[in-house]
Amino acid sequence: MTAETSEEVLLQKVREFNQDPRIHGLLVQLPLPKYISEHKVIEQINPKKDVDGFTPVNLGYLVSENTILAPATARAVLYLIESTGIKIEGKNAVVIGRSKIVGKPTAMMLLERNATVTICHSKTKNLAEHTKKADILIAAVGKPKLITKNMVKEGAVVIDVGINRVNGKISGDIDFENIRETAGYITPVPGGVGPMTIAMLMENTLKAMELAKKI
Repeated sequence: MTAETSEEVLLQKVREFNQDPRIHGLLVQLPLPKYISEHKVIEQINPKKDVDGFTPVNLGYLVSENTILAPATARAVLYLIESTGIKIEGKNAVVIGRSKIVGKPTAMMLLERNATVTICHSKTKNLAEHTKKADILIAAVGKPKLITKNMVKEGAVVIDVGINRVNGKISGDIDFENIRETAGYITPVPGGVGPMTIAMLMENTLKAMELAKKI
C-alpha cells in the first residue's frame, strides 16, 4: 500500500483479509489520507478480527458491558492503573480527551469498574478544578505538558497517553518532571502506555484467534 492507494483498493484489501482464515487479527494504521473515509474502512473490518477494537460493533459491545475486543490503548490504561494495586471502585477518575480511540472507551471501562468518571475536553472550562479532584487522572488530548503540578492531586495515579513532538523530542500531555513527586504513580512518555498498548494488541490478537476457533 502507498499514499496513492485508492479508497476502494484499501476496502477490497480489508475484505480479503476478513476472508483469509490464516489472518486472525486486523488493524488499520491511522490516520488515513484525507481522501479515504476512516469510518468506511474501520466499519469494513470483521469485528472478530478487529484487534484495535474500533469497529462500531466492538464499541457497542463495550458500552453494553459485553466486550469482545476492547480498544488496545484503553485496555493498556486500565492495566496500568490496576497494576498499582489501588481499588478503582469509588475513585474519582478524570479522563482528558473524548476520542473514540482512547477517551471514550477508557471512560466506559472505568465506569464498568465503578469509578466516578468525568470526561474533560477542549471546551471544558476551568480544567484544573476537575483534575485536582482526580484520584485517577488520564491525559489523552495531544497537548504537550498541558497538565502541570498545581493541577494534580497528591498521590494520584497519573496516566499520560499523549504523544507530542516538540523540538525533535517526544513529549506527553503531562509535565512529568514536575509532577512525578506529587503523583503516587505516573507513566513516562515515551516508555509508558505505548509499550503496554502493543502488549494489549498482541493479547487481542490471541483472543481473536480463539474466537476464530469457535466459528
